[in-house]
Amino acid sequence: MNNKIVELLGADAEYLLNHKAKVSSELLHLPGPDYVDRVYTVSDRPAQVLRNLQGLLNHGRMAGSGFVSILPVDQGIEHSAGASFAPNPIYFDPENIVKLAIEGGCNAVASTLGVLGAVSRKYAHKIPFLVKLNHNELLTYPNTYDQIMFASVDQAFEMGAVAVGATIYFGSEDSNRQIIEVSEAFQYAHELGLVTVLWCYLRNSAFKKDGVDYHVAADLTSQANHLGVTIEADIIKQKQAETNGGYNAINFGKTHKKVYSDLSSDHPIDLTRYQIMGCYMGRAGLINSGGASSGSGDLEQAVRTAVINKRAGGMGLISGRKAFQRPMDEGVQLLHAIQDVYLDDEITVA
Repeated sequence: MNNKIVELLGADAEYLLNHKAKVSSELLHLPGPDYVDRVYTVSDRPAQVLRNLQGLLNHGRMAGSGFVSILPVDQGIEHSAGASFAPNPIYFDPENIVKLAIEGGCNAVASTLGVLGAVSRKYAHKIPFLVKLNHNELLTYPNTYDQIMFASVDQAFEMGAVAVGATIYFGSEDSNRQIIEVSEAFQYAHELGLVTVLWCYLRNSAFKKDGVDYHVAADLTSQANHLGVTIEADIIKQKQAETNGGYNAINFGKTHKKVYSDLSSDHPIDLTRYQIMGCYMGRAGLINSGGASSGSGDLEQAVRTAVINKRAGGMGLISGRKAFQRPMDEGVQLLHAIQDVYLDDEITVA
C-alpha cells in the first residue's frame, strides 16, 4: 500500500483501512473497468449516453478504473467570485480552471455555462465538460436559497459537453419545482446523449437541531440520493455522511429501526455505504464532495474522504475548493493524492 496514504491518514489509518462494513459489498454494484457494460447497458439509457459515460470514465489518470475524479468550480456563483477566487486570483480566468483539471489528471471539469463556454472551442475535445445547469445565486438581499436555471441542455450539447449537472435542495420549500425542472432537463439530456449528474443536497433550517447538522445525516442524504436516482441521475453527488438519525431527531417522515441497527453504524464507511444503498445499491455511482478548504490539513482531509468513499463502494470524489484555492502546482498534487487512493489496489472495498 502507498505509505504516503497511510501517513496522511495518521491515527485513523487502521480504523479506516481495516473496517468491515455491516452491509456486505456483495449486495452492491461496484465500480470497475466493466462498470458501464455491467451496470448501465441493462438500463434504458440511449447508446450515446453510454458512449459519453464511457468516455468520461476513460479520461485522466484513473482512465479505465471505473472511478472518477472531477474538478467542480461553480463556486463563483454559489459562494461569490470574490470569496472563491481571492485566495488565488488566476481562477477568475476560466482557462485556468480547465488547465487545473487537465494538469490534475481529472476525468472531467464541471463548471458554469459561462466558464466552459468561454474556452470550449479550445478545450472541449481535450477533457470532458460537465455543464452545471442551475445555481443558487447569493446576490439577492436578503439572501434566498433556491436553485434556478442559468443554462439549457441545448447550450451544453452545442458546446460539446458530455454531461450536465444540477442541484436539487431536497427538503426546501422550492424543492417540488426544482424536482420537476431537473427531471425534465435530465430526460432531454438523455435524449441528446448527455450523462446526468445530480447534486442531491438537503436544505432546511430545521435540519439543524441541538447543535447537530442533519444535512449530512446518512438516513436523510440516502433518501435524497434515492429521489435523485428516481429521476434517472446517472451519477449522484452527495456530501459525505457525518452523522445519522435525522428522521428521529427532527421527528418527521418515515424510517425503520433496522436502518440504524442492521444497515449502518457510527463508522464513516457504514454511513457512506448507506448513502450508496440509496443509489440503487450502486447502480448509480456515488461521488462525494471534497468540501471547503481550510488551508492546512486539506490534503489529509481529502485523502481521508477518498478512502471512506472507495471502501464504502463509491465511484470517486468531486473536489474543487481544496484544489483551486492554492497555487496550481499544489492543487495538482492534491488531486493526484485523491486519485492515488483509487489507483491503489490494496485499498479494497470494505
